[in-house]
Amino acid sequence: MGGPLQILIKPASGLCNLRCVYCFYCDEMEKRGTGSYGLMSMETLEAVVRQAFAYAEERVGFLFQGGEPTLCGLPFFERLMEFEKQYNQKGIPVTNSLQTNGYGLTRDWADFFAKHKFLVGVSVDGTKYTHDAFRVTEQGKGSFSSVMRTLELFAERGVEFNILTVVNRRTALAVSKLYAFYKKNGWRYLQFIPCLDPLGEKPGGREYSLIPEDYGTFLCRLFELWYADLRTGRAPYIRQFENYISILMGMPAESCDMRGGCSLQFVVEADGSVYPCDFYVIDEWRLGSFLTDSVPELSETEQAKRFLAGGTGSREACKDCPYRFLCRGGCRRYWDEEGRGNYFCRSYRMLFEAALPRMQEIAENIARQMHAAGRVR
Repeated sequence: MGGPLQILIKPASGLCNLRCVYCFYCDEMEKRGTGSYGLMSMETLEAVVRQAFAYAEERVGFLFQGGEPTLCGLPFFERLMEFEKQYNQKGIPVTNSLQTNGYGLTRDWADFFAKHKFLVGVSVDGTKYTHDAFRVTEQGKGSFSSVMRTLELFAERGVEFNILTVVNRRTALAVSKLYAFYKKNGWRYLQFIPCLDPLGEKPGGREYSLIPEDYGTFLCRLFELWYADLRTGRAPYIRQFENYISILMGMPAESCDMRGGCSLQFVVEADGSVYPCDFYVIDEWRLGSFLTDSVPELSETEQAKRFLAGGTGSREACKDCPYRFLCRGGCRRYWDEEGRGNYFCRSYRMLFEAALPRMQEIAENIARQMHAAGRVR
């Protein structure tokens, strides 16, 4: 059988209680035969959990995303806990994570997450000014105040959470205010992802579009702020920077866009159908279904093989780049249509030109500390 397994589940398909202007999943839904698959049934959830434990040997991770996964309701996730107990006959470690927009969640949700040790990612786009620009309700009202109440509730009830921020045209230009706001709130675990333009569309033309120069400036300034805090022992965990340090220490990157090639994420839609990546949940990349297919069978489909092969393209634009060993071409979703280069190549060059010596210094310091503590790799 297999080793560790991570499954990304969209139990509410693209259904959501917000109407974020830049939502990439709304774009994917418009580009497939069936836009929304509704809410996942208990039978489908059971099939996913059963298939996962039939395959995995070392550990299983279930990550719930959307749309908005909490629209399935608490009974859905309580049933998940029962299925995990029922099918985990090998007693392997299990992790549960959930990404939410944080809009309107109650104390019952917070207590459930705390009790069952869910790691919850909450989407926050900086301050009220930047967040409410694009993360709005169906009526066009901002969601910031509601999300902040949820985060206060999470802190009060002991929920483990991190912050996910989409770097768009507005947040990119407000990095200093954003960082200071997060620091003031004591948020220690941060992830920043560049905003996506619609599939097949020339990037840069939307009101929220992130252009390479702005993203590069954002990354450079974010690193300056982070590095200053690191020197005083007060730096938050920023996923992108931590992954670069890991690579410089000779360790594998945890983030898939930094591994130099694609892997199968096993993204499950509400009807049980499976896709290789969250950015490609469209008909042409459907691998099969957990209702009828096992993990090994899904891994051996022609679509799976084609997806993996496409993730390790020639990347001629990267061939002579001095930063290729660290950047590794980035996520394929940001390549141009011919796969010749990454749209944000200039952004990453700006960061590495400004920060690589300090990244290497950090990696060397950590290595020395590990050596002194007797934990030599």
